[in-house]
Amino acid sequence: MTARGNILVADDDAAIRTVLNQALSRVGHEVRVTSNASTLWRWVAAGEGDLVITDVVMPDENAFDMLPRIKKARPELPVIVMSAQNTFMTAIRASETGAYEYLPKPFDLTELLNIVNRALAEPRRPKLDARADDQPETMPLVGRSAAMQDIYRMLARLMQTDLTVMISGE
Repeated sequence: MTARGNILVADDDAAIRTVLNQALSRVGHEVRVTSNASTLWRWVAAGEGDLVITDVVMPDENAFDMLPRIKKARPELPVIVMSAQNTFMTAIRASETGAYEYLPKPFDLTELLNIVNRALAEPRRPKLDARADDQPETMPLVGRSAAMQDIYRMLARLMQTDLTVMISGE
C-alpha cells in the first residue's frame, strides 16, 4: 500500500516544478509548489507538509543553509534534496544537514516516486546531524552519469555508518 501525503516542492526551475506536481498528484499526493526558499520555509514553519522535495540552489537561499532550520523546527519531516551540482561533497552535505535522501539531477521519476513512498511510509524520527567541519573542502569525485549518481546516493547513505568503502574503476 502506498502512503499518501501532502508534499511541498521547491525548485526554481518551472519545468521541474510542473513535472513533479503532475507526477505526484497523479499518484494521489497533495502537492504545493514554489520557486523560492522563503515560501517553502513559511509553509514548513506553519506545520504544513508531510514531506519536502527541494533543489539545493534557490534564488533566495541555499537549501543546505535552510535545512538545519527545518530539522530544528520539524525534526520528523523528511526532506529530499535534489541538485544539478553532482559532486561527492553535495551528497555529503545533503547527508550532514539531515536530508532524508539526496537525488542528483537529472533524476529518474520512478526512483523519486519510490523514495517519496518510502519516506512517507517510514515512522517519523529525526536524523542526527554530523559535523560539517570535519570534511575537506573538495573531493575528487565528479560526474553526471547514472553510475555516478548511484555512487553519490550510496555514499550519502553510508556517511552515517562505520563501514569502510572502496570505489574502483574509471
